[in-house]
Amino acid sequence: MLFDANSTLLMIGDSITDCGRARPVGEGDGLGSGYVSFINALLTAEYPGANIKVLNTGIGGDTIRHLKARWKSDMLAFAPDYLSIKIGVNDVWRYISGNLTEHVPLDEYESVYRELIAATKPTVKKIILISPFLSERDRSDPMMAMLLDYIAVVKRIAVDESLLFVDTQAEFDRYIASGISPEALAGDRVHPSTTGAMVIARAFLKVCGAKV
Repeated sequence: MLFDANSTLLMIGDSITDCGRARPVGEGDGLGSGYVSFINALLTAEYPGANIKVLNTGIGGDTIRHLKARWKSDMLAFAPDYLSIKIGVNDVWRYISGNLTEHVPLDEYESVYRELIAATKPTVKKIILISPFLSERDRSDPMMAMLLDYIAVVKRIAVDESLLFVDTQAEFDRYIASGISPEALAGDRVHPSTTGAMVIARAFLKVCGAKV
């Protein structure tokens, strides 16, 4: 398994990471109701003596610009051993909703993402990138079509920087293809149900070589 005993894993992102976590930082029973809490529970159940500390600093509505603005206080200040990043759906949604001022164009998304990785990579043992996703069958749907380009950027960064990559979109697609409705995974296509959050948690732990 990737995580050493007595290590810290910090998970940062948007509302899908946040999921009602405690302020100023979620840990223990304050990790929220989403995939971060499930990852913590599964790690504790499977590796009870490892004492892996999970922290949640997700904030609903965040784009990559918001992460950059709070990177020092909400990531670097905690000096984690491992870092997980999940960001991107709001960067796209701002455009789809007509909020062009807060929309983050693809080239900016990639450049800022790479900037954060460059600033962080020397300080941690490993970085795990979780792709943004949409629980949607139709690849021609405007938001889906646009988001696929942002997913490709995250995957490219992971390959270029030798980081771990969790292809959440591929996992959701696989479950939908098996017969589970998109709504069962995320009722509004974006925010996961309990099942959707477990899908993300299990995909994450598999990439990290942990039992699930």
